[in-house]
Amino acid sequence: MVITWAALLLLQASTPAINNEFVQVSKNNAPCAAAGPSCGERVVVALGQIQLGGKKMSRGDIQVFKTGERYAPPTGGNYVEVAWKPNRPKATPPSVQIAPDKNSMVYDGERFFVFEEKLAVGDTRARHSHSQRVVIRLNASRLQQWPDGQPELFQDQVPDNIGFSEPVVHTVKSVGKVPLRNIVLELKP
Repeated sequence: MVITWAALLLLQASTPAINNEFVQVSKNNAPCAAAGPSCGERVVVALGQIQLGGKKMSRGDIQVFKTGERYAPPTGGNYVEVAWKPNRPKATPPSVQIAPDKNSMVYDGERFFVFEEKLAVGDTRARHSHSQRVVIRLNASRLQQWPDGQPELFQDQVPDNIGFSEPVVHTVKSVGKVPLRNIVLELKP
């Protein structure tokens, strides 16, 4: 069987980047734009220049949609649709709750919040915590981390990579060649 590049790209676009009990995340596909019954609140994150509902969005811009609210899928560029599941379990909190500094709050809702995670090269974010969260990486960077009770680790930040992270308490230093820049959607415990 021969698979063409076009078929492979179509398959990748229709396969969720993340699909767990909390969230379904799709890249360059908006399966929850029609607000089906398996779709709760949704967040569209621009990975480039896009148009969404007549609004121009740039890399890192977001648009939040309430449960049941419909929208036409974005056009013109790359994006991510984060669809929280309406019947998701309660989020697991970290062992202690310490707000991270040096970030910019973008949206604060009833069940989750969104912030732009920023850290200059060589800068350290003091010990802080996170609940379960979706992380959309915008810059190619590198982090040095000291998670509570675990050995030091290094993590490369690959642009446009999307991950789901479990609760953590840690200290972080930006050791890459460019500043850290991520969009983080974090569940409220």
